[in-house]
Amino acid sequence: MDRTKGFTPALGFHALTPLYDRVVALTTRERTIKRALLDQAAIEPGQQVLDVGCGTGTLVIAAQRRHPGVQVSALDADPAVLAIAARKARHAGADIAFDLGRSSALPYADGRFDRVLSSHFFHHLPWGDKLLTAQQMHRVLRTGGELHVADWGRAGGPASRAAFLAVQLLDGFDTTSDNVAGLLPVLFGSVGFRQVEETRRFATAFGIISLYRAVKGGAAPRRAGPARQGLP
Repeated sequence: MDRTKGFTPALGFHALTPLYDRVVALTTRERTIKRALLDQAAIEPGQQVLDVGCGTGTLVIAAQRRHPGVQVSALDADPAVLAIAARKARHAGADIAFDLGRSSALPYADGRFDRVLSSHFFHHLPWGDKLLTAQQMHRVLRTGGELHVADWGRAGGPASRAAFLAVQLLDGFDTTSDNVAGLLPVLFGSVGFRQVEETRRFATAFGIISLYRAVKGGAAPRRAGPARQGLP
């Protein structure tokens, strides 16, 4: 695993970064899942949105094009993927502020954002950094603001668990074991989020990708129903 700059690059190695978009599109049902994540986020005109661990910018560009009236920011610790993201945004005519920084120390004011998004990011982080990142996400959301996450989720059975081994061999067992154990909702609840729920589950070639939703303060928690299986 290439951690020479203190973070795990896309696909685990800097040399593989140029292949990231193609690999993700082929293996994770990316278009379907990111469309579902944006549907779930229900972004409204005038809101401020942050994408943490934005990678090459596919999600945040789609968000800005779908909701041209929103103010969109995106952050990643890898300057190589941010350069790709900025280039893609220019070609798409998307007005996005891309910031270089760490998810464990977000460079934004308290309560600035209405929505925080994250896609395929948490599984790159060890538990301590997952915790710091969730705390930072909670901090920069306004009261009533929402967190929406897509990432590898709880294994659906022996077949999906076996398929996920390929992801763990690439991204590391220490960072991905929390995901496959279904611990992200526990993580979000532990830092103060309420109404934490796994909302959907999608079967992919390498395991289950789950969508999660959580709210900062405000309303009383509601009982979450069972996650729905994503349809092709």
